[in-house]
Amino acid sequence: MLDYIKVSSQQHPTACVIWLHGLGADGYDFEPVVEMLNLPHIYFMLPHAPYKKITMNNGYEMRAWYDLFGLDKDSPQDAVGIKASQTEIKALIAHANTLGIPTNRIALAGFSQGGAIALHTALRHTQTLAGVLALSTYLPLKHTLPAQKSIENQSIPIFMAHGIADEVIRIDTALSSRQQLQDAGYAVEWHEYPMAHSVNANEIADIRQFLLKILP
Repeated sequence: MLDYIKVSSQQHPTACVIWLHGLGADGYDFEPVVEMLNLPHIYFMLPHAPYKKITMNNGYEMRAWYDLFGLDKDSPQDAVGIKASQTEIKALIAHANTLGIPTNRIALAGFSQGGAIALHTALRHTQTLAGVLALSTYLPLKHTLPAQKSIENQSIPIFMAHGIADEVIRIDTALSSRQQLQDAGYAVEWHEYPMAHSVNANEIADIRQFLLKILP
Protein backbone atom coordinates (compact mmCIF):
# COMPACT_ATOMS: atom_id res chain seq x y z
CA MET A 1 0.00 0.00 0.00
CA LEU A 2 1.15 3.55 -0.70
CA ASP A 3 2.63 5.61 2.12
CA TYR A 4 0.43 8.53 3.06
CA ILE A 5 0.22 11.57 5.32
CA LYS A 6 -2.57 11.34 7.87
CA VAL A 7 -4.49 14.47 8.88
CA SER A 8 -7.02 13.68 11.59
CA SER A 9 -7.85 15.39 14.87
CA GLN A 10 -10.51 12.95 16.09
CA GLN A 11 -9.86 9.53 17.54
CA HIS A 12 -12.84 8.07 15.69
CA PRO A 13 -13.41 10.02 12.45
CA THR A 14 -16.68 9.25 10.66
CA ALA A 15 -15.60 10.02 7.11
CA CYS A 16 -12.51 9.94 4.90
CA VAL A 17 -11.10 11.90 1.97
CA ILE A 18 -8.26 10.39 -0.08
CA TRP A 19 -6.51 13.40 -1.67
CA LEU A 20 -4.06 12.92 -4.55
CA HIS A 21 -1.33 15.44 -5.34
CA GLY A 22 -0.18 16.62 -8.76
CA LEU A 23 2.83 15.67 -10.88
CA GLY A 24 6.17 16.10 -9.10
CA ALA A 25 4.62 16.96 -5.73
CA ASP A 26 3.93 14.64 -2.78
CA GLY A 27 1.38 14.04 -0.05
CA TYR A 28 2.57 17.06 1.91
CA ASP A 29 1.53 19.41 -0.90
CA PHE A 30 -2.10 19.74 0.16
CA GLU A 31 -1.61 19.35 3.91
CA PRO A 32 -1.95 23.14 4.48
CA VAL A 33 -5.17 23.21 2.46
CA VAL A 34 -6.60 20.32 4.48
CA GLU A 35 -5.72 22.16 7.71
CA MET A 36 -7.53 25.26 6.37
CA LEU A 37 -10.67 23.23 5.67
CA ASN A 38 -11.04 22.60 9.42
CA LEU A 39 -13.19 19.48 9.15
CA PRO A 40 -12.24 17.45 12.24
CA HIS A 41 -14.74 14.64 11.61
CA ILE A 42 -12.94 13.73 8.37
CA TYR A 43 -9.83 11.53 8.19
CA PHE A 44 -7.67 12.84 5.35
CA MET A 45 -5.26 10.46 3.61
CA LEU A 46 -2.66 12.25 1.46
CA PRO A 47 -0.71 9.50 -0.35
CA HIS A 48 2.68 9.84 -2.06
CA ALA A 49 2.73 8.72 -5.70
CA PRO A 50 5.63 6.43 -6.68
CA TYR A 51 8.57 7.76 -8.71
CA LYS A 52 8.25 7.38 -12.48
CA LYS A 53 10.20 8.53 -15.52
CA ILE A 54 8.09 11.13 -17.31
CA THR A 55 8.36 11.06 -21.10
CA MET A 56 7.10 14.63 -21.52
CA ASN A 57 9.88 15.83 -19.18
CA ASN A 58 12.69 14.08 -21.10
CA GLY A 59 12.50 10.97 -18.93
CA TYR A 60 13.16 12.88 -15.70
CA GLU A 61 12.08 10.83 -12.68
CA MET A 62 9.54 12.34 -10.27
CA ARG A 63 6.54 11.38 -8.24
CA ALA A 64 3.70 10.67 -10.67
CA TRP A 65 0.48 8.71 -10.91
CA TYR A 66 1.20 7.79 -14.55
CA ASP A 67 3.51 8.70 -17.42
CA LEU A 68 2.72 11.79 -19.49
CA PHE A 69 3.38 12.07 -23.22
CA GLY A 70 1.77 15.49 -23.67
CA LEU A 71 -1.13 17.63 -22.51
CA ASP A 72 -2.92 18.13 -25.81
CA LYS A 73 -6.37 16.61 -26.26
CA ASP A 74 -4.99 14.07 -28.72
CA SER A 75 -1.82 13.13 -26.79
CA PRO A 76 -1.41 9.39 -26.15
CA GLN A 77 -2.21 8.29 -22.60
CA ASP A 78 -0.55 5.81 -20.25
CA ALA A 79 -3.42 3.36 -19.76
CA VAL A 80 -1.22 0.86 -17.90
CA GLY A 81 0.03 3.47 -15.44
CA ILE A 82 -3.47 4.90 -14.90
CA LYS A 83 -4.85 1.44 -14.12
CA ALA A 84 -1.95 0.73 -11.72
CA SER A 85 -2.73 3.92 -9.79
CA GLN A 86 -6.43 3.02 -9.78
CA THR A 87 -5.48 -0.26 -8.07
CA GLU A 88 -3.42 1.63 -5.48
CA ILE A 89 -6.33 3.96 -4.66
CA LYS A 90 -8.69 1.00 -4.34
CA ALA A 91 -6.28 -0.41 -1.74
CA LEU A 92 -6.44 2.88 0.19
CA ILE A 93 -10.25 2.76 0.12
CA ALA A 94 -10.10 -0.78 1.51
CA HIS A 95 -7.67 0.41 4.18
CA ALA A 96 -10.09 3.17 5.21
CA ASN A 97 -12.77 0.48 5.52
CA THR A 98 -10.55 -1.36 8.03
CA LEU A 99 -10.49 1.83 10.10
CA GLY A 100 -14.28 1.59 10.41
CA ILE A 101 -15.21 4.07 7.66
CA PRO A 102 -17.77 2.70 5.18
CA THR A 103 -17.20 3.31 1.48
CA ASN A 104 -20.24 5.59 1.20
CA ARG A 105 -18.47 7.92 3.67
CA ILE A 106 -15.29 8.08 1.56
CA ALA A 107 -14.60 10.72 -1.10
CA LEU A 108 -11.74 10.93 -3.60
CA ALA A 109 -10.06 14.25 -4.34
CA GLY A 110 -7.15 15.23 -6.51
CA PHE A 111 -5.31 18.08 -8.16
CA SER A 112 -4.10 17.98 -11.78
CA GLN A 113 -2.75 14.46 -12.45
CA GLY A 114 -4.11 13.38 -9.07
CA GLY A 115 -7.53 14.70 -10.03
CA ALA A 116 -7.46 12.63 -13.20
CA ILE A 117 -6.85 9.48 -11.13
CA ALA A 118 -9.56 10.47 -8.62
CA LEU A 119 -12.09 10.83 -11.46
CA HIS A 120 -10.97 7.69 -13.27
CA THR A 121 -11.12 5.57 -10.10
CA ALA A 122 -14.35 6.93 -8.62
CA LEU A 123 -16.41 6.44 -11.78
CA ARG A 124 -15.33 2.80 -12.03
CA HIS A 125 -15.47 1.84 -8.35
CA THR A 126 -17.97 -0.93 -7.66
CA GLN A 127 -19.02 0.35 -4.23
CA THR A 128 -20.84 3.67 -3.82
CA LEU A 129 -18.51 6.53 -2.86
CA ALA A 130 -19.57 9.81 -1.22
CA GLY A 131 -18.18 12.01 -3.99
CA VAL A 132 -15.20 13.09 -6.05
CA LEU A 133 -13.35 16.42 -6.29
CA ALA A 134 -11.50 17.03 -9.56
CA LEU A 135 -9.33 20.14 -9.27
CA SER A 136 -7.55 21.70 -12.28
CA THR A 137 -7.74 18.43 -14.16
CA TYR A 138 -9.39 16.44 -16.95
CA LEU A 139 -11.06 13.08 -17.60
CA PRO A 140 -8.42 10.53 -18.69
CA LEU A 141 -9.10 7.54 -20.97
CA LYS A 142 -12.49 9.04 -21.76
CA HIS A 143 -13.20 6.51 -24.52
CA THR A 144 -13.18 3.62 -21.99
CA LEU A 145 -15.71 5.18 -19.61
CA PRO A 146 -18.96 3.98 -21.27
CA ALA A 147 -17.88 0.33 -21.01
CA GLN A 148 -16.16 0.56 -17.62
CA LYS A 149 -18.30 2.94 -15.52
CA SER A 150 -19.97 1.45 -12.48
CA ILE A 151 -23.71 1.55 -11.84
CA GLU A 152 -22.95 2.12 -8.15
CA ASN A 153 -21.37 5.53 -8.86
CA GLN A 154 -23.55 6.75 -11.73
CA SER A 155 -25.06 9.32 -9.35
CA ILE A 156 -21.83 10.28 -7.56
CA PRO A 157 -21.56 14.01 -6.68
CA ILE A 158 -18.75 15.51 -8.79
CA PHE A 159 -17.04 18.81 -7.92
CA MET A 160 -14.94 20.18 -10.79
CA ALA A 161 -12.92 23.37 -10.44
CA HIS A 162 -10.50 25.12 -12.78
CA GLY A 163 -8.54 28.34 -13.16
CA ILE A 164 -9.44 30.43 -16.20
CA ALA A 165 -5.75 31.33 -16.64
CA ASP A 166 -4.45 27.75 -16.36
CA GLU A 167 -1.67 27.27 -18.93
CA VAL A 168 -0.77 23.72 -17.83
CA ILE A 169 -4.18 22.12 -18.34
CA ARG A 170 -6.19 24.60 -20.34
CA ILE A 171 -9.74 25.32 -19.19
CA ASP A 172 -11.01 24.22 -22.62
CA THR A 173 -9.73 20.72 -21.81
CA ALA A 174 -11.57 20.72 -18.49
CA LEU A 175 -14.77 22.03 -20.08
CA SER A 176 -14.57 19.27 -22.67
CA SER A 177 -14.24 16.72 -19.84
CA ARG A 178 -17.21 18.26 -18.06
CA GLN A 179 -19.27 17.91 -21.23
CA GLN A 180 -18.24 14.27 -21.64
CA LEU A 181 -19.27 13.55 -18.04
CA GLN A 182 -22.62 15.26 -18.51
CA ASP A 183 -23.19 13.39 -21.77
CA ALA A 184 -22.56 10.15 -19.83
CA GLY A 185 -25.30 11.11 -17.37
CA TYR A 186 -23.23 12.51 -14.50
CA ALA A 187 -24.21 15.61 -12.54
CA VAL A 188 -21.22 17.98 -12.31
CA GLU A 189 -20.93 20.93 -9.94
CA TRP A 190 -18.67 23.28 -11.92
CA HIS A 191 -16.55 26.13 -10.51
CA GLU A 192 -14.03 28.41 -12.20
CA TYR A 193 -11.72 30.96 -10.65
CA PRO A 194 -9.42 33.82 -11.78
CA MET A 195 -6.20 31.84 -11.23
CA ALA A 196 -3.55 29.76 -12.99
CA HIS A 197 -2.75 26.07 -12.28
CA SER A 198 -3.26 26.37 -8.54
CA VAL A 199 -5.87 26.75 -5.80
CA ASN A 200 -7.18 29.90 -4.13
CA ALA A 201 -9.11 30.90 -1.01
CA ASN A 202 -12.50 31.01 -2.74
CA GLU A 203 -11.98 27.52 -4.12
CA ILE A 204 -11.01 26.20 -0.67
CA ALA A 205 -14.20 27.70 0.78
CA ASP A 206 -16.26 26.04 -1.98
CA ILE A 207 -14.50 22.70 -1.37
CA ARG A 208 -15.37 22.95 2.32
CA GLN A 209 -19.05 23.51 1.55
CA PHE A 210 -19.08 20.57 -0.88
CA LEU A 211 -17.44 18.25 1.65
CA LEU A 212 -19.91 19.29 4.35
CA LYS A 213 -22.73 18.49 1.91
CA ILE A 214 -21.49 15.03 0.90
CA LEU A 215 -19.90 14.10 4.26
CA PRO A 216 -21.99 15.85 6.92
